[in-house]
Amino acid sequence: MNFSLLISDPLFYVVAIPAVIMVGISKGGFAGGIGLIAVPLMALTISPLQAAGIMLPILMVMDAMGVWAYRKKWDARNLFILLPGAVIGIGLGAATARFVSDDMVRSIIGFVAVAFTLHYWFSGGEGRPAQEPSRPRGTLWGLVGGYTSFVAHAGSPPFQVYMLPQKLDKSIYVGTSVMFFAVVNWVKLAPYAWLGQLAPENLMTSAVLLPFAPIGIVLGLWLHNIIPEKPFFRVIYGMIFIVGLKLLWDGLAGLFF
Repeated sequence: MNFSLLISDPLFYVVAIPAVIMVGISKGGFAGGIGLIAVPLMALTISPLQAAGIMLPILMVMDAMGVWAYRKKWDARNLFILLPGAVIGIGLGAATARFVSDDMVRSIIGFVAVAFTLHYWFSGGEGRPAQEPSRPRGTLWGLVGGYTSFVAHAGSPPFQVYMLPQKLDKSIYVGTSVMFFAVVNWVKLAPYAWLGQLAPENLMTSAVLLPFAPIGIVLGLWLHNIIPEKPFFRVIYGMIFIVGLKLLWDGLAGLFF
């Protein structure tokens, strides 16, 4: 291994290692949630674009573990509704990545996440009837999820806006998320390479952080199995809200200050 290619700032690893573990916990047990904080955390020490490039190979390894863990627990109908829009969103992300600021993306994602959770809480979310899968809504939120996943690995809030109101079994919900983002991350691979985000320095840094990915996945699966259904979804909504506030704050601060 050529260590001269690695990021040398110790502060980067102080934030990057917990970030990778959090992503693993989220992907293994909570369908994203607080895992989208990884790029913003890494962006404290490096550019968001580089952080996204470092995370993609790690996410793909996590996806492979998640697909195996949830191989019999996912909703095919929702997956086939969401994925066409997501592919379009990835294409838009690749086409506009050089022109859209990171802070603008953070602001949009943060607003969607905060507005969604506030609407849920103040409209009697737990008492409302479950929604049925919808091709128009699924295509829209799949597109938004594909776009935000491409630019910042932050596709979870749009995915959750569409999926959570259906009130699926928690394992089916997480399994569908795992399958969705596994496909999305594979589709992102070629445009990431085209944009230079899989440079040797990024790949070497990914390799150093990779051993922490299974730790997060195993912890996530364990937590998923021990937390009952109602508290599980309350945790999910809470995480979406906290992460949304963080992204909204960072995005607006970057745009206006």
